[in-house]
Amino acid sequence: MPRIYLLLLLAAPFLFDTAAAALPRVERGNLIFDNVPESAAGFSENLEAYLNARQATPLGFSPKGQLLISTRFGDIDQLHLVERPGGERRQITFLREPITHAAFSPDPGRNAYVYLRDEGGNEKTQLYYQRLGEPASKLLTDGKAVNGGPVWSNAGREVAFFSTARDGVSYDIDIVEPETGSLPRLAVTGDGAAWYPLDWSPDDRKLLVLKYLSVSEAYLYVVDLSSGQKREVEPAPGKFGIAGAKFSRDGQGVYLISDRDGEFAQLRYVNLFTGEKSTISAHLSWDIEEMAISRDGHYLAYVSNEAGVGKLSVLDLRTHQDLVPPRFPSAGVINSLNFDAEGNRLAFGFAAPNRPRDAYVLDIAKNTVEAWTHSEAGAVDLAKFVTPRLTQYPTFDRTDGRERQVPVYVYEPSTPGPHPVLITLHDGPEAQFRPGFDPWLQYVVNELGFAVVAPNVRGSSGYGKNYLALDNGMLREDAVKDVGALLVWLSLQSAYDAKHIVVSGGSYGGYLTLATLVNFSERLRGGVDLSGIVDFPSYLADTTPYRQNQCRAEYGDERDPDMRAFLRRISPLTNAERISRPLLIVHGKNDPQVPLSQAEQMAYRLRNKGVDVWYLQAGDEGHGFRKKQSRDAYFSTFAQFLMSLRK
Repeated sequence: MPRIYLLLLLAAPFLFDTAAAALPRVERGNLIFDNVPESAAGFSENLEAYLNARQATPLGFSPKGQLLISTRFGDIDQLHLVERPGGERRQITFLREPITHAAFSPDPGRNAYVYLRDEGGNEKTQLYYQRLGEPASKLLTDGKAVNGGPVWSNAGREVAFFSTARDGVSYDIDIVEPETGSLPRLAVTGDGAAWYPLDWSPDDRKLLVLKYLSVSEAYLYVVDLSSGQKREVEPAPGKFGIAGAKFSRDGQGVYLISDRDGEFAQLRYVNLFTGEKSTISAHLSWDIEEMAISRDGHYLAYVSNEAGVGKLSVLDLRTHQDLVPPRFPSAGVINSLNFDAEGNRLAFGFAAPNRPRDAYVLDIAKNTVEAWTHSEAGAVDLAKFVTPRLTQYPTFDRTDGRERQVPVYVYEPSTPGPHPVLITLHDGPEAQFRPGFDPWLQYVVNELGFAVVAPNVRGSSGYGKNYLALDNGMLREDAVKDVGALLVWLSLQSAYDAKHIVVSGGSYGGYLTLATLVNFSERLRGGVDLSGIVDFPSYLADTTPYRQNQCRAEYGDERDPDMRAFLRRISPLTNAERISRPLLIVHGKNDPQVPLSQAEQMAYRLRNKGVDVWYLQAGDEGHGFRKKQSRDAYFSTFAQFLMSLRK
C-alpha cells in the first residue's frame, strides 16, 4: 500500500469528524452517533413496540425428545429447551454474546451439546462443549481461529468441524472428542478452498465433505478416516453447485442437492457402489434448499424455494411414496429441518409476514403440525401486518426475444396513495429477498406510510443458475441497471410518489445502494448503507483471508490488472462526487468482511463535498447487527432519517 494512501486512511476517522459534520459526535456506550440529530421525545415508543418482537429457531432435538431452540432473551439470542408443544422455554445459556449454532450429542448417556459463538461480531467463532446442568462449558478450539459447521458422529462421541487454525486461511476439517480433553486432529487439509463436513457414514468410519469454491462450483467427497483417502462423488467435467448432501442410512449412497443436471438445484440420489442415479425432485422447477433424513432411514424431508415461498415435502423412502404434510395458513419461509432420534417427528422453523418465526413439529404418523413455541410479536396488532404481493417489472435487456422481467415484492400501506417508497436491496449477492417476518418493514409501511419495494435483481438466488450468474465479474453494473429500471417502473405507477424514493441495503445491498446513488441521484431522495462495499479492490484485498477466494469468484480477481481497473471504475468511492443526496452510513467496528475503513472513507469523501452524511458506528458488532440494543439504535436512526427526508 503506498505510504501516502496509508497515512490518509489512518487519518480519515479523525479528518471527517471536523470536515463537514453539522452536529457533534456523541458516544453512548458502544454506539457512536455522528451528525445524527436527537430524536423527538416519544419518537421511538411506537417503533419499540415493533422491535420488541422476537422469534424462535429450532436447532434440533435432544436424545430425550426435548426441542433445542435459539431465541432472544434480553439483548441477544440464547439457547432454550422446550419439552412439549406450547411448553415453557427453559433457558440453558446465559452469555453476553449471541449463540450462532448448537447441537446435542446423539449419545443419550451424555446429555451434552456443542455450540458456537464469537466476540463482538468478529466472526472468530469458537466451539464449546456443555453438559446440561453443569455450570461451565469447555472450549474445544484454540480461541483464535475461525471454526464452524460442527457435525456430531452417529455414536455421539466425536465432532467434525471446519477450522482455520492451521494457517489462518485454509478451511481444514478437524475432529475432536469433547470428553477426552484431547486437541482436535486434522482429518482433511484445506487447499485454499473452503472444506465443510456434511455428514458421517452410519458406521462413523467415513465423512462426507464438501469442497466449496463458489455457489456455482463445488465438489463432493467421501473421506475414509482411517486412511485419509478421498473419493469424489460423481465426478464430471464442468462446474456445478452443491447445496448440501447426506449419506443414506444404509451407507450405500448419498442424497445431494445440486444444479448439475439443470437450471435449478435438485434433490438427487447417487449409489456409491453401482453408480445408480435418480432425481427425486424432478417434478419441481425450483431450487431445493434444505433436506433432512431420519436416523432410521425411513423418511426424507426437503424444502423447495418456490418464488421465495418455502414448501415442505416428505418422502417415505421404504414405500417410495410422497406424504402430504398439512397446509400452512399462509405462505412463508421454512427452514431448520431436524428429525428426532426415533424418526417420528420433524422439527422446522416457519415464518410469514404476519407470523414471527417459530418452531413447529410435524408428527408424521398422525400427519399433524403443532407449534412448540409461540413467539411474542411485541405490543402490535398482527392483523395490521401487510402481506407483500409478488410482481415483476421489465429491465433493460431481453431474454428469449422478450423483455427480461425482474421479480419484486411490494408492501403497500392501507392508506390512499401516492406513497413514498423505500427500496430495500438484499445482501449476497447470492441471496434472495423472501417474505418472512420483518417488523421493521411493517413499521415503515404501517406507521411511516411508505411502500416498501424489494427487488430480486439479477444475481439473486432462487431463479436458476443462469440468472444467478448474470452479474458476475464484468457484468456487475447490470445489477445496478436493474435498480435503475425499477426506478423507471415506479415512476409509471400512480400508487407511488416518484419524487420521494429512498434506497437502502446491507453488505452487497449496501454497494448497490451506493451505486444507485452514484448513477441515479436525481431520481432519489436519499440512501441508507449498512456495511456496504465502497471500494472493491481494497475490499477484496482486506477482507478476511478465508473469504477471499469465494469473493473473487463472484466479483473478480483484483490482482488481475484489467479486472482491478474495472473494479476501481465501478466502485462507489471512485464516483463519490456523483452522489448528491443525503446518506445514512451504518457500520460495525469489528466487521471482518467489509472493514470499517470502507465506511469511514466514504463518509469523509462525501462530507468534504458537502453531502449530508449521518454516521452510526457500533463498537461491539461486526458485519450486520446481532444485538438488540444495536439493532434498535440502527432502526431508530433509520426511521429518523426517513422522516427527515420528508420535510
